[in-house]
Amino acid sequence: KILDEKIVNPLNRIEGVGSVSLAGVPGRKVYIDVDPRKMEAYHLTIEQIGGVLAAENMNMPAGYIEMGQTDYPLRIQGEFPESEIIKDIVVSSYNGNNVYLKDVAVVRDTIRETKLDTRVNGRQGMTMFVQKQSGGNTVKVTKDIEEALKTLEKDLPSDVRIEKMFDSATFIKDSVNNLTETLLYAGIFVILVVLFFLGRWRATLIIIVTIPISLVVAFIYLFITGESVNIISLTSLSIAIGMVVDDAIVVLENITKHVERGSRPREAAIYATNEVWLAVIVSTLTVVAVFFPLTFVTGLTGVLFKQLGMLVTITILTSVVAAITLTPTMSALLLKWYPIRKDAPFWTYDGSIRKWLDTFDGFYGRTIHWVLHHKRFTVIAAILVFAGSMLLFLVIDTEFFPQADQSQVTMTVELQTGTRVDETMKTTDKIDKILQAKYPEIELLSSSTGVDDEGGFTSMFGAGGTHVITYMLSLVDPDEREKDVTTIAEEMRADLAGIPEIIDYSVSTSQDMGSFGGNTVDVEIYGYNISETNIVAEEIAARIRKLPGAKDVTISRDKSKPELQIILDQNKMITNGLNTATVSMAIRNRVGGMTATRLRQAGDEYDVVVRFEEKARQTLTDIENIGITNPAGQVIRLAEIAQIKEYWAPPSIQRQRRERIVMVSFTPYKESLTVLQTEIQKIIDETNVPYGVMVQISGAIQDQMEAFIDIAFLIMVSLVLVYLVMASQFESLKMPLIIMIAIPFAFSGVAIALFLTSTTLSVISAIGAVMLIGIVVKNSIVLVDFINLMRERGHELYEAVELSGRSRLRPVLMTSATTILGMLPLALSTGSGSELWKPMGIAVIGGLVFSTLVTLVVVPVIYVLFARKGERNRHLALYSEMDFLDDRNGNVR
Repeated sequence: KILDEKIVNPLNRIEGVGSVSLAGVPGRKVYIDVDPRKMEAYHLTIEQIGGVLAAENMNMPAGYIEMGQTDYPLRIQGEFPESEIIKDIVVSSYNGNNVYLKDVAVVRDTIRETKLDTRVNGRQGMTMFVQKQSGGNTVKVTKDIEEALKTLEKDLPSDVRIEKMFDSATFIKDSVNNLTETLLYAGIFVILVVLFFLGRWRATLIIIVTIPISLVVAFIYLFITGESVNIISLTSLSIAIGMVVDDAIVVLENITKHVERGSRPREAAIYATNEVWLAVIVSTLTVVAVFFPLTFVTGLTGVLFKQLGMLVTITILTSVVAAITLTPTMSALLLKWYPIRKDAPFWTYDGSIRKWLDTFDGFYGRTIHWVLHHKRFTVIAAILVFAGSMLLFLVIDTEFFPQADQSQVTMTVELQTGTRVDETMKTTDKIDKILQAKYPEIELLSSSTGVDDEGGFTSMFGAGGTHVITYMLSLVDPDEREKDVTTIAEEMRADLAGIPEIIDYSVSTSQDMGSFGGNTVDVEIYGYNISETNIVAEEIAARIRKLPGAKDVTISRDKSKPELQIILDQNKMITNGLNTATVSMAIRNRVGGMTATRLRQAGDEYDVVVRFEEKARQTLTDIENIGITNPAGQVIRLAEIAQIKEYWAPPSIQRQRRERIVMVSFTPYKESLTVLQTEIQKIIDETNVPYGVMVQISGAIQDQMEAFIDIAFLIMVSLVLVYLVMASQFESLKMPLIIMIAIPFAFSGVAIALFLTSTTLSVISAIGAVMLIGIVVKNSIVLVDFINLMRERGHELYEAVELSGRSRLRPVLMTSATTILGMLPLALSTGSGSELWKPMGIAVIGGLVFSTLVTLVVVPVIYVLFARKGERNRHLALYSEMDFLDDRNGNVR
């Protein structure tokens, strides 16, 4: 009552709270413990006592009476004001004397009996679970709850304390703070890159302006759509911040070159922007062609990346508008021509960085000259590198989603089915001592032993019963402990395996329960025959337990448990004037209890239960001696009409897709899902599966397969869209192919980066590979477009390629460096939530580094090969036309 009035009800009134559930709360109940011998001595039954209590506990209207000008309602008030008077109720008369309830029973107003014991840090307690409404803001709801609890705790008794065991908002807030810091570092790195290459504060300022403009537009979008600043939105901005300056860099770098050649800033801004604006727009549209389709992806992948796709698209489109409008305008106003001092001191920009860049320009010029004259070697070497890098994917582990350390461990321990709760508590005490002595990392330890047999909230994590113990452990923050949560969980598994009473156990971390999706592998077994599917499940589970990469192997179907069944003899019942319904209700009322009425006090109601006293219902003999009164008033013992036998109760039956199903589930441990899939499929193939039984793999493996299929389709769509965008702009079918040659090598870079950093191939890293399709072609577009421009101005093919390569070297390096360093904090981050997004940063950096080298070296070679073939075809066509004219004139060939 205290908890309901002072905690539960106020919390339920908080906006955004969906439900508040309690586990291990002792509720109030009034028990009428009847002595069967005294009851029978007074010729009473449980049903008669319950009927009297129900009849006496009445409060009902009886009509109205008119007195003068007023109607007075009549009400009969017979309710029990308190439990103390119940014992003085007259339940019968015997030999002319009243028989009071206290003559045959004891009235106990106490807490309700339960087979559930809940402890928090070894002390008696209870657990409260607060769930938010769907669509509610987790951080806001949690903040409101914490503020409410601070106020509510003051009104609780002094011996009652509230301790937070798990808060999903903590991980979210830490992740948001970590990503905010990552975003800040990314911005700083981008500024330093621009300053390094341009060496002028004015030029750097012109480019930096595009960052706040793009971010402001992104936040305006979030405000208009009502979306919150969350992990995904901040990750989107962290990804975009390195790319928003790309277009401005290309425009400004070209303007700067014209200024250095002597043009006035205003003229340079106009002329230079006209040279590159088309390439800038096309390159941006290719990025949009990759990110925008993410908004249409369905499933869990869609939930994660829909907002990412839209935010990056809006941010990039804003940046290109700023690049071709604001950047030239600011350049015309702010840029000034500074003579380059060749004799500048070493500590100055011209004397150090600029000389190094000039030296690198010369080195690249020699390199491109060499590869253009060794095209066959360059192409073969590129093909071999690509093929070799693709082989790396065979040795890179895969997983559905990277798992984050949320400092939570959940354990479920099962003893022999049917074990009494007091015996189970002894095992709980033993486990508590081990955990408290061995694991200083545990901040809060909560255990629930047994089950609430009256339907209360018992366990969130599966099995329930008097033989089941459920633990929820809260660990200190990852940076305050040496071991990660996976290592701690594995050590706990070893400890549980050493306790002989434990029949089965599972240890899950918050990462196994799913930060962004479950990480449990399931084997689904369908079939009507329970015994056949049980045999198949047991065989598969036994073989999976032998796999080193499988932990916490469980079977979903409950184990059979012993029960006592009362077998009624119908002939004997009829002879004694009884039937099954009468006997069943009598046994139930005497053993389980009969809820006769309800005691109302202060607006609350409490059950009044009539049953035999405990010592009269403890043994088989007690049950056999239960008397049932027949219509003739005779007391018939249960032993006269029935037998009591012990049986194993059948398990509960689960159904899926309208078929009976049993699942074998396990948690992957330091093993690739791809390898596990192969091993599990081999086990299934070698298992003797009866006719009518179907076995299939599901869970994380199936989710991973579906996600990778979606991503493969997304890659195909992105490639087609990118090709169509470039083909429409260049009005050529060959030119997009030349530009897109960098894409396969971006995947090579992904493979190399994942392999060198021991990072798994997951949905997150795969999405990073998809993003590269749009990112890597930007540099190729700028280079190829400039080569075309040089050729239009009359330069010979090789000369145009070499001039364009040297001219576009710095823009290519700058745009790549800003994107790479913008993603670097994401790839190197070690804070909360970094496990989720780090693979994306690693994949993008690896792919972009490798593809940039290809853009600068291989793309020019491929361009020359295509161009020379095109020229030969044109020459052949010209000669053919000349021959045709000769024939028309009658000349002999």
